[in-house]
Amino acid sequence: MRDLDENTLTDETLRAVSGGSSPRVRQVSQALIRHLHAFVREVEPSQAEWEYGIDFLTRVGHMCSDVRQEFVLLSDTLGVSMLVDAINHRKPEGATETTVLGPFFVDGRPELPLGANMSDGVPGTPLFISGTVRDVAARPLAGAAVDCWHSDAEGSYDVQRSVELTMRARFRADDEGRFWFWSVRPRYYPIPNDGPVGDMLAAQGRHPFRPEHVHFMIAAPGFETLITHVFIDGDPYLDSDVVFGVKNSLVTRYRPCEAGTAPDGSVVAVPYLALDYDFVLAPGTRG
Repeated sequence: MRDLDENTLTDETLRAVSGGSSPRVRQVSQALIRHLHAFVREVEPSQAEWEYGIDFLTRVGHMCSDVRQEFVLLSDTLGVSMLVDAINHRKPEGATETTVLGPFFVDGRPELPLGANMSDGVPGTPLFISGTVRDVAARPLAGAAVDCWHSDAEGSYDVQRSVELTMRARFRADDEGRFWFWSVRPRYYPIPNDGPVGDMLAAQGRHPFRPEHVHFMIAAPGFETLITHVFIDGDPYLDSDVVFGVKNSLVTRYRPCEAGTAPDGSVVAVPYLALDYDFVLAPGTRG
């Protein structure tokens, strides 16, 4: 291991990690070394650029906290999160497609009855959300857990505003796999861009925005837990989502509704929007 140079260093480094007892650790370590060394050979960074890269990763780590994960944000904006998602969720035909969990999911959301309003007085256009949960054979999944969360009308999440949890809840599908509840219309929004990932996006000439969407996580025994979004057609950032999460099958439209009696029998005093989407879960036990 002496007198190594740019022609011999990679092979020696690969040999150094070949003795691990775990085949998976050997596979991952050697692949990391091969690709990382190939990257360095391709870009030939200066010493100053290498130091900047180390500093960038250090700043990413320093930005992480209990309420913010800058490394996940980095993974999202480099397309890695969606690539991992695609590899791990190769769905059977007819199953609803997945997308990233996103940084604003939190535990501790309330469980509310069907028909409840999870926006808890947050201002905005009333939004009636409904749909069904079924398997790939179109059989209803009674009692499926339907988690939902989204931004407010200004594009902010409750955790960003340091307020009590709102615009997020869990509901249970009825015996026919149906669910329905109320909220307010969300808005497109920027990912947190006041840190090193924001600096990276600016340097790359990219905007930090995600298109308007509603998050869902749907679970039922014997089926893979579905993590996905429903996107709204016509959004200005639909074709340039900063985390690459948009899929055509997940894009839909609101249905504008006049004031009056809503589909759940409630009386609405102002015009509102309806969002209808049917989810199909893939068989399996993976959460």
